[in-house]
Amino acid sequence: MDLRDRVAIVTGATGALGMVVTRDLAAAGARLALLGTHLDRLEAVASELGLPPDRWVGRSAGLTDPEATASAIDAVIAHFGHADILVHVVGGWAGGTTVSETPLDTFTSMLDQHLWTTLHVTRALAPHLATRDWGRIVAISSPIASHPTARMSAYAVGKAAQEALLVTLSRELAESGTTVNMLLVRTIDKGRVRDSEPTPKNASWTTPEEISAAVMYLLSDEAGVVNGARIPLYGGS
Repeated sequence: MDLRDRVAIVTGATGALGMVVTRDLAAAGARLALLGTHLDRLEAVASELGLPPDRWVGRSAGLTDPEATASAIDAVIAHFGHADILVHVVGGWAGGTTVSETPLDTFTSMLDQHLWTTLHVTRALAPHLATRDWGRIVAISSPIASHPTARMSAYAVGKAAQEALLVTLSRELAESGTTVNMLLVRTIDKGRVRDSEPTPKNASWTTPEEISAAVMYLLSDEAGVVNGARIPLYGGS
């Protein structure tokens, strides 16, 4: 896969999935903009992955802050001259309590992590992508968004709101050559437990490498016909 001259923005690059996605994007030749709340951690990722100094830039921004997010996106575009790709892997999980028992702060936290970070980064980037003839946005979601289970209401609400936003954005950008897609994951198998200690419970888990491979397909020219999709990566279970 050849992403030379493409500029890819990665959020959540310091996580297990974000690091694999960043590594694969670099291997494909993309120039990288890594966004996170701690610049030193982004620099550590770049050092660990051996990213050439002229091929990447880090920007510190809390993505729940719309102004800070917009400033970071503007700085990336000013640095590289343009941006083409957003891989948004920021998120978190909360569960284990009923709707009545779940604190309101938990709902707020899930909306912050899933809806508001996604809204702020896409609102800042989408107008720029709309002026170009090629662009890609990929985010990680969950089957819980459309098939909620008991005791996961806050997480389901956050993910459902994120998906509604991204599907809408896919329609709005459809004529511009930019696609917007989601990969649905139950559990990111950072420790590769599914293969080393297989059980019925972890049979649907997905490794960072498997998720990144799907991301890379959605960034390809061949995936230009895929837009507004919710692609399951959990073994059909």
